[in-house]
Amino acid sequence: MTAILYLMFAILLEVAGITSMKLSNGFTQLLPSILIFIFYFFSFGFLTLSLKRLEISTAYAVWSGLGTLLIALIGTVFFKEPMTMIKMLSLSFIIVGVFGLRWG
Repeated sequence: MTAILYLMFAILLEVAGITSMKLSNGFTQLLPSILIFIFYFFSFGFLTLSLKRLEISTAYAVWSGLGTLLIALIGTVFFKEPMTMIKMLSLSFIIVGVFGLRWG
């Protein structure tokens, strides 16, 4: 159970890092630029801790897949990026793939 919590923290911190990349405006905004590295440092730390108990293929698939889903939602809701039908279908395939790896 602890490994799953570590993985969830890793995902949330990775999403915060990606969001900071957008907010940094190409490294022209100081605070978001610094936060990129802080969030990724801790994200990789928690991902590493989760790998003590989880299979690497499953953990990485969940980390990247759920991170991708969350970033797509953040992009749509907060940054007003378009959510097309092809994007929704593609995100669905990612989620199906993550669940397939988890249950496989």
